[in-house]
Amino acid sequence: MAKPKHPIVMLWAHPRSMSTATERIMRERGDFHCMHEPFMYYYYVHLGKKRLPHFEIEHGRPSEFDDILAMLFESAQESPVFSKDMAYYVLPEIYQYPAIANDLSHFFLVRDPRRAILSYHKLDPDLQCDEVGIESQWQLFRWIKDHTGTAPMVMRAEDIQDNPQGIIGAMWQQIGLDFIAEAFEWNRENTPEDWQQVNQWHRTALTRRSIKSQRSSERELQTAFEKAVYTAPQLQHYLDHHMPYYTELVVAAERSLAI
Repeated sequence: MAKPKHPIVMLWAHPRSMSTATERIMRERGDFHCMHEPFMYYYYVHLGKKRLPHFEIEHGRPSEFDDILAMLFESAQESPVFSKDMAYYVLPEIYQYPAIANDLSHFFLVRDPRRAILSYHKLDPDLQCDEVGIESQWQLFRWIKDHTGTAPMVMRAEDIQDNPQGIIGAMWQQIGLDFIAEAFEWNRENTPEDWQQVNQWHRTALTRRSIKSQRSSERELQTAFEKAVYTAPQLQHYLDHHMPYYTELVVAAERSLAI
């Protein structure tokens, strides 16, 4: 596969991490061809891991790993590409393609897993532990670091909420992009076409015009999580499983901010 002529920027997220709002900012720049979770078709359609609720499959979309990767690289022959995806979609298949670590620009986005799990469970009560996605992020982070010798930038959703221009601006600066202030507000009526297949998952990003800093307090969050665990005790196991990986990624995020 030929090296891309233009940059390919990958945002590796986990579900309900505010990644779609971050993607929306990249779309508003106007200088990237943006893709919305293309590897979702590999995980949920080609591998058939489970039936994802609120997901209307678009027939004709590539679903094999090689074909999705080829789509990314072919698009990058024409213009810069930004793709938001989940790390658990691509593991372990991506390990067979070490050039991906070096030829693409990688960024990671994490959010307090209690918030992410609560939000996901409301939309999909059949949430599985691997779909929380943070362990896979940590594994992919380490793989990229091992291959490139450099730790990718990690961003916390809460930091973006508090300072979107500062955090996203730092990401842009790292890959040599101009700062575009207008990208931080968007037209609610101008819905990206490829969001239609999963629009029930992205109501907040669809109904707001920018990222908002308001969120529940620590006490409110913990109370809500404990209430959810009372009726769905597996959520506590999911949190306990992913928390060590989240903690490591938060340390990496703090180092990213310190640079």
